Amino acid sequence: MYQKPLPQPDAGTRPFWEAARAHRLCIPKCRACGQFHFYPRALCPHCRSADLDWVDVSGRGRVHTFTIARRPAGPAFKEDVPYIVALIDLEEGPRMMSNIVTGDVEGVRIGDPVKVRFEDVSAEISLPKFIPA
Repeated sequence: MYQKPLPQPDAGTRPFWEAARAHRLCIPKCRACGQFHFYPRALCPHCRSADLDWVDVSGRGRVHTFTIARRPAGPAFKEDVPYIVALIDLEEGPRMMSNIVTGDVEGVRIGDPVKVRFEDVSAEISLPKFIPA
């Protein structure tokens, strides 16, 4: 049983979490200006249009920056240390915060290519995490 905090999907994020449950990375794309964005929100941050689509993306990206957590972010994360929290520049443009899952946390470098992998943590939630590509 998963003991860590779980996201709480709402109307604005439900398409993201439904796609993740199916192991697809799906993010908003503006029909007006053609730009992708992440995190999900009601208006395009580029042009302020509300005319948005949810589009599957490649799941590939590069490490923008990261930190190695050597102290857990609470008791539920104690068994995970050390772990990587990273900002990933997706191929499609947006930047996404996630974890990089690797047996070699010391080997991760800014600019490294990564790809999404989904961790099924409950019947409703699969978390997108990244692995070295």
